[in-house]
Amino acid sequence: MATASLPMYDMPEYTEATDAWWRGLARAMTREGIEDVPGALKRGEEFVNLWRDPNLLISQTCGYPLTHEYKDDLRLIATPVFSVPGCDGARYCSFIMVREDDPAKEPADLKGRVAAFNGIESQSGYSALRAVFAPHSKDGKFFARTMESGGHAASLDMVAHGKADVCATDCVTYALLARYRPDTVRGLRVLAEGPSAPGLPYVTRASMDEDNVARLRAAVTAAALDPGLADARDALFIAGMQAMPVSAYARIAEIVKAARDLGYPKVA
Repeated sequence: MATASLPMYDMPEYTEATDAWWRGLARAMTREGIEDVPGALKRGEEFVNLWRDPNLLISQTCGYPLTHEYKDDLRLIATPVFSVPGCDGARYCSFIMVREDDPAKEPADLKGRVAAFNGIESQSGYSALRAVFAPHSKDGKFFARTMESGGHAASLDMVAHGKADVCATDCVTYALLARYRPDTVRGLRVLAEGPSAPGLPYVTRASMDEDNVARLRAAVTAAALDPGLADARDALFIAGMQAMPVSAYARIAEIVKAARDLGYPKVA
C-alpha cells in the first residue's frame, strides 16, 4: 500500500485545510493515472519512517535532508510557491526572531546570548541561523549557549519566555503560526532575514520510475491551478507549484560551506 505524508507544515489548527488539499492532490494523481493513491495522509511517524518508507508515493521534506541525509532515499517532484512575506516564487528565507523588547538592532548585537534551534538537520532553523551569525563569530563561537528545541514553535516559545534570546524560523511557518496560533509569535519581532534558498519540496521515493515522477509532477501542478481547491490553498498560503531541477538545491550546500569557510561549522 502506497503512503503519503505532508509533515512539514501540518499543524492541528488547520488539519481540515491540509486534508482538503490532500484530497485534491489525490484526485489529480488519480486523473494522471497513478495507481494505489492513499485515501488519507500518514501522520504521527518519525521523519525517518516517512522518508525511508519503501512504499512512499509523496511527502514533503526540508531542502537540507533532501541534499544530505536522505539524498539517496528521496526524489524531487516539485516545490510549492507560498504567498507570504519572505518568499520569492519557490524560494524562501528564515526570519531571525527576538523578543520585541530586546535592544538588539542587528545580529552582531546578540553576541554572548542564548540561541534555540529546532534541529541540526534543518535548513530554516539551523543552517540559516548559522549563516547569519557566521560573519560575527570568532574562533567558531558566538553564543554563550545553544539549545535544541525539537520544533520551530518550541524555539519561538523559548525566546518568548526568556529561555533563549534568538531563534530562526522559516517565513512560511511564521505566517501559519501568526494566522492559526498567534500566541506563539506574540511579543516577538523579526530582527533579520537569513539567506534565500529553494523552498520545502514535494518528494517521492528514490526508486520511483520516470513515468510516475512525471505523472506526480503533472498532478501537483494541476492541483495548484484547480479552482475547486482555492479555499484549501488560500488557507495554507499555497499560491502555485514550481518544477525546479534538483541542482537548484545545491544552494543548501553553498550556505553550509560559506559558514564553514568563515570558521563557523556549527551554531555555537
